Amino acid sequence: MNTPMPKEIQNLPHFTIVTTDEALKRVCAQAAQKSVVALDTEFIRIRSYYPKLGLIQLYDGEQVSLIDPITITDFSPFVALLANANVTKVLHACFEDLEVFQQTFQQCPAPMYDTQLMANFLGFPNSTGFATLIQHYFHLTLDKGASRTDWLARPLSEQQLRYAAADVWYLLPLFYKMEAELSSTSWLDAAKQDSAILCQLRNQEKNAHHAYFSIPNAWKLNPEELARLHLLAKWRQEEAIRRDLALNFVVKSDSLWAVAKYAPKHTSDLLALGLHQSEVRIHGKKLLLLVEQAKRLSPESYPPKIKRLVDDPRYKFAIKQLQKGLKEVAPIGLAPEVLASKKSLENLLAWQWAEDKTTLSQPELLKGWRKEYGEKLLMKLDGRECCHTEST
Repeated sequence: MNTPMPKEIQNLPHFTIVTTDEALKRVCAQAAQKSVVALDTEFIRIRSYYPKLGLIQLYDGEQVSLIDPITITDFSPFVALLANANVTKVLHACFEDLEVFQQTFQQCPAPMYDTQLMANFLGFPNSTGFATLIQHYFHLTLDKGASRTDWLARPLSEQQLRYAAADVWYLLPLFYKMEAELSSTSWLDAAKQDSAILCQLRNQEKNAHHAYFSIPNAWKLNPEELARLHLLAKWRQEEAIRRDLALNFVVKSDSLWAVAKYAPKHTSDLLALGLHQSEVRIHGKKLLLLVEQAKRLSPESYPPKIKRLVDDPRYKFAIKQLQKGLKEVAPIGLAPEVLASKKSLENLLAWQWAEDKTTLSQPELLKGWRKEYGEKLLMKLDGRECCHTEST
């Protein structure tokens, strides 16, 4: 017997626009009575350091609420809903949404599921889109015509509002369909763990003292040059936050690297290094001041030269062993790349080879549902990388 299609698939989205504190309180009180709700956000991020929230979509199975953050002043009921342990929050490809929640409300949704992560455990390709999943499960093609909307503009058109509403209207039945499939496997809890990890990652604040590690080719610099880069990158991140401006709209990363490498003395030197005129005009004096400041540092305080894992003579053999071992230990029915990416294999190697493991966070492959597989990988690796190097 054919299972009837969910009501959401049989009907177009209907929604209520929430513009007042009192209306938000009512909506959140109703949602708090449900076991599962769907969430999404619309935001703008072009030149700003932080995303600019334009709309919040909430669907509790009965009502889609389009919450206008521009007119609402008291978000405490919504923050309480995000933190409500009795209400599971469902999102799709939510890493940027989590940044919005964390930055705006200092609260990630918990507990939560990301349907894109759930799809990984059901054999879909990595980063499968929402529309693709809706098409697969419900043979429905979503209209993405309003995807480039300026969500800070007002008023929003009916087409734009329906587009926003659809993202949660169809998300809830998609979750129930995928949850039922995963319940017949052993991976439902793993999908929940992976979703929670996304929140943990978003809760980790970016330390300005570590900003220089993110500058491309920082590894090519010697300790004295890294000392300059450390000051420059720290200043840029703090300036970006202060002005709410994307990092490269303060000073480009390549420009910071060049200043750190060549220690210019005059603004003309900055231009000769390829810095844009606007960078020199606005920040030239500050950049030169930081270069001078670095001269007063003692060599003992310089950061150590950055060691790349790929430069270790053991690396090529070891990573091949781990990639081979990954295919061997991955359980039947689960793609090896869901268990571990190349980056997570490298993190496992870095941790295994570290002289002082207390200075490193435990790698993903040794935590949660992946731990038993990570330990098997280390057993396969144990002793082998010590006796093999690749000639250059």
